[in-house]
Amino acid sequence: GLVSFAEILRGDANMGVDFSGGSLLQYKADQPFQLDEVRSAFKKNGYPGIDLQQVTGENRLIVKIKKSEETVGHLAEEITAVLTKEEAGKGFILESQSEIGSSVSAVLRNKAIQAIAISLLGVLFYLAIRFDMSFGLAAAAATFHDVLAVLGICWLLNMEITLLLVTALLTLAGYSLNDSVVVFDRIRENKQKTPNANLFTIINNSINQVLGRSIVTSLTTALVLVALFFFGGSAIHAFSFTLLLGIIIGTYSSVFIASPLLTLKKSRG
Repeated sequence: GLVSFAEILRGDANMGVDFSGGSLLQYKADQPFQLDEVRSAFKKNGYPGIDLQQVTGENRLIVKIKKSEETVGHLAEEITAVLTKEEAGKGFILESQSEIGSSVSAVLRNKAIQAIAISLLGVLFYLAIRFDMSFGLAAAAATFHDVLAVLGICWLLNMEITLLLVTALLTLAGYSLNDSVVVFDRIRENKQKTPNANLFTIINNSINQVLGRSIVTSLTTALVLVALFFFGGSAIHAFSFTLLLGIIIGTYSSVFIASPLLTLKKSRG
C-alpha cells in the first residue's frame, strides 16, 4: 500500500486521464447508443484503453484519451472516423475538444490525496468527540489501513487510478468507519456495565456480540456489489470491484485491527 501510494505521488502508477493529462472530446449523437457497443468499436480499431463516459438522457459521449505524442486535432479526426465507420446510424457530431494539461492533472491528483487525508482527520475528530482519543486513533489507523490495502491491491492489478476509483476509496473509508463505530459502541456499553472487568475480556466479548451482525451486513453489501460488477456494465467495474475489496478488508480491520489497537493504551499503562 505504501509503495503504491509513493508511485501515485510520483505519477508512475497507471493513472487515468484526469491525473496524468490527455485529450477530452465530447460528441452529440442523433440517436440513442449503447456504451458497450461504442467501447467494442474503439477496441476493435486499436483504442483498447480509451475512457468513455455517457451522459444519460442527452445522447452525449465523452471520450478521454491519455497523454500522447499526437495533437488533439489529429486524435479528434481519428476518433470521429471510428465513430462514423462503426456507429454510422447514430449520427455522432464532435461538439468540443480540449487538452487536460499536466498542471491540471497534478492539481487533481493532489486534491484527491487531500480529500482522503481530510476524511481520515474527520474520522479521528468525530470518534474523539463521540468516544475518546484512543478510539479515534484506532479507527483512523484502521481506516488508513483499509485505504492503503485496497490501493495496494489495485496497484498490483495495474488498475487505472481514476476519480471514480478515488470515490470508491472515500466510500469504503466511510463504510469502515461505520463498522468500527458499531464495535466501539458495544465496547463502550460493556465497559459501562462492567467497569472493573478486564479490557481484553470486554473487547473480546463485544466483538463476539456484534460479529454476526457485521458478517451479515458485509455479505449483504457484497452481494449488491457483485451484482453491480457483473451486470452494471464495464464503466463501473473498477468502482464496484474496489468497493468489494474494501468491504472485505474493512470488515476484517474493524474486528482484528481497530479493536485490538485499543489495548495498546492499556498495555502501556
